[in-house]
Amino acid sequence: MIIIKSKDEIEAIKKSAKLLKKMCEVLVNFVVPGRRTLDLARIADDFIFSNGAKPAFKEKGFPSSICTSVNDEVVHGVPGDYILQNGDILSIDMGLSLNGFYSDMAVTVPIGEVSSQAMRLIEVTKTALYKGIEKFRPGNHLGDISGAIFNFATKNGFSVVREYTGHGIGLSLHEEPQILNYGTPGDGPELKNGMVFAIEPMITAGSYEVYLDKNGWTARTKDGSLSAHFEHTVALVDDSPQILTQ
Repeated sequence: MIIIKSKDEIEAIKKSAKLLKKMCEVLVNFVVPGRRTLDLARIADDFIFSNGAKPAFKEKGFPSSICTSVNDEVVHGVPGDYILQNGDILSIDMGLSLNGFYSDMAVTVPIGEVSSQAMRLIEVTKTALYKGIEKFRPGNHLGDISGAIFNFATKNGFSVVREYTGHGIGLSLHEEPQILNYGTPGDGPELKNGMVFAIEPMITAGSYEVYLDKNGWTARTKDGSLSAHFEHTVALVDDSPQILTQ
């Protein structure tokens, strides 16, 4: 069942999302060649706890407050001793709860000078997210969001990961519905005011097929191709999508 949030609940989620966006801005400033991904996780921990929030991902058993996925890592990269290098791309997925209300977002950041293919992948993935958000309107259906993401990504020569999806969010980190990044416009539940979604395309430069790393968490592209990931927490308010993490 998709939970319809009250205006007061959406305001509380917005406060959580505003804090998360600020954390994202802090983290991106530290994404430079020579930085360990574990350093980024420690910065995130300090930010979350110093602002009276809680790391949402740890509640789900993930070993860190953020995911740091490098190059061919699609999602759920575990921060560690990897040192970021010029030419890498890094996807940071982050979530927190503030006063019991959840927000979730992701960005992909180029490290130093990256290839033209990597920059184009980042740009297409980010735009695909906004193409999906544009369809988050009353009277549309869940498949309209999914189809818009898929059609834009594939039209630009990239592949859309199937195994990992967006989701409802707000009163918990993961709520109904699952939001696929591929699908048929017009399919699925009708969209209504008060819905709050975490919309998050994960797009690759090669095949959409992925496998699970030996750490049991990290998904990687099977063909070793680059992957990018963008995500916003979005509420449907007064007939329009309101991006809470923007």
